[in-house]
Amino acid sequence: MERHLEQKGELSYDFSNDILFFKVREREYSHSIEVNNIVIDFDEENFIVGMQIFDASKLFNIPKVWLAEPKNARFRASIRDNRIQVSLLLEINVRNKVYRPNPIVIQDSEEDIPDSETVGILAR
Repeated sequence: MERHLEQKGELSYDFSNDILFFKVREREYSHSIEVNNIVIDFDEENFIVGMQIFDASKLFNIPKVWLAEPKNARFRASIRDNRIQVSLLLEINVRNKVYRPNPIVIQDSEEDIPDSETVGILAR
């Protein structure tokens, strides 16, 4: 049976430390795993409920100031057969154009995590 979670989320950016945060609202963090410069957060039901991207401007290959005010964001995470896939879709307005840097992280997990899908939509 497919487990699915869809909720509003929150996005914030720490300009001085270049860390982009996304969190699904109303879900409590339980534990995390680290993949390169990205930390993926899970709740007690093993849904992915957030992520922190360190050195975000370098990962996206864009100026830090662009990450300060994204227009839209959508977070999608899935776990299938202990393979974690996380994507953060951003829309950033730059000089009347929309720029869409979209990082995707795929990582095999050594933990036995039940299959699930999480969708978080930016709520401002």
